[in-house]
Amino acid sequence: MPQSDSGSVPAAVLEALTRYDTPTICNAMEIVAPERRAIGFTTRPLVCPFPQLPPIVGYARTATIRATVASGLPAAEQQAQRMAYYEYVGSGHGPRISVIQDIDGPDVGFGAFWGEVNSAVHQALGCLGVITDGSVRDIPQWAPGFQALAGSIGPSHGHVHVTGFAAEVRVAGMTVHDGDLIHADSHGAIVIPHHLAEKLPAAAELCARREVPILAIARDPSFSLQRLREALIRSGEIH
Repeated sequence: MPQSDSGSVPAAVLEALTRYDTPTICNAMEIVAPERRAIGFTTRPLVCPFPQLPPIVGYARTATIRATVASGLPAAEQQAQRMAYYEYVGSGHGPRISVIQDIDGPDVGFGAFWGEVNSAVHQALGCLGVITDGSVRDIPQWAPGFQALAGSIGPSHGHVHVTGFAAEVRVAGMTVHDGDLIHADSHGAIVIPHHLAEKLPAAAELCARREVPILAIARDPSFSLQRLREALIRSGEIH
């Protein structure tokens, strides 16, 4: 993990970040770190069963799963591995967000790791939600308030099991390391380098101010290309 991403971000900054949707945070990132304009966010669509939930911000707990084949470990070792994973999820800076890559290749989403039980367990462990390219199920029984961004919705577990955790994962085009700060809502998710987090609320407000003159003209019945041209100039002068 890069040194700049070590440690925790002040709770007040995390709270401030939740006031903005993820597209706005992406806009703000373009201002504070233009070199990240094409990296660090989901680039493929994910299913969000709970679009009404507010944005979540938390530290990544990463894992990989697969479901097309059984674990191969004896039952006792499977249980020990599962508990080690849960201990990992419940440790470290909080709040946390589970980020899980399904490594079943063309059969990604074959079996759901996420449903009524794991959403409740992860919520109890301090997670706010999950981002996965795998599948989810039990939507009506899901832990209330626990967000989900998933590759698909499916009915069965298959042979789903955790194959590893606390390592780099890639979900929907977004590369995530253990402890990365994540902002997510129904649109998708973005990794926020820790040292940039405090700069993003001010940048988000700047983005909003720059949009005001453009939106005002676009929504005005007297809209014209000349007035739009003038609004774009005024927008660019706002700092």
